[in-house]
Amino acid sequence: MEDFLTSAKKQLLYYKSVGEKTMAQLQDEDLFWIYNDESNSVAMIVQHLWGNMLSRWTDFLTSDGEKPWRNRDQEFEAVIKTRADLMDKWNAGWRCLFDALDAIKPEDWNKPVFIRGERHSVVDAINRQLAHYPYHIGQIVFIGKMAASGWQALTIPKGKSQTFNDDMFGKK
Repeated sequence: MEDFLTSAKKQLLYYKSVGEKTMAQLQDEDLFWIYNDESNSVAMIVQHLWGNMLSRWTDFLTSDGEKPWRNRDQEFEAVIKTRADLMDKWNAGWRCLFDALDAIKPEDWNKPVFIRGERHSVVDAINRQLAHYPYHIGQIVFIGKMAASGWQALTIPKGKSQTFNDDMFGKK
């Protein structure tokens, strides 16, 4: 189980860095840009991730992951007003998540975890969030590509796969 936890943390750190690299390319006003009434801004997605992370990972092993104090609907309203507030929430959510993962002990792996009353194994609860967070970070990247001027690719740039592979495999 330690291998699983190490792998999950590695993947979560990767997606956290993708979100941060995207937000770093955006002007402050781009963080609050909304394509249309049915879409969310980067700030709204960060609010949602923050709310979800605090709810899911606070008392992870001892209380339902949908906390009574969470206001999910408000997460999709324009509450965050500054980059500093956005980054504070971003970091607080991730800190809560990693603190909870770091607190898992060998004897905890067989404990049930509840999310909205649904019973999960610890592995299933982690996997659920490992699928959820990259989904939203992908949305952040998509918005970033639309909003940023001079977008810098975070992975292999369009049309550069062969160059990337040649570099990776030492071919010039």
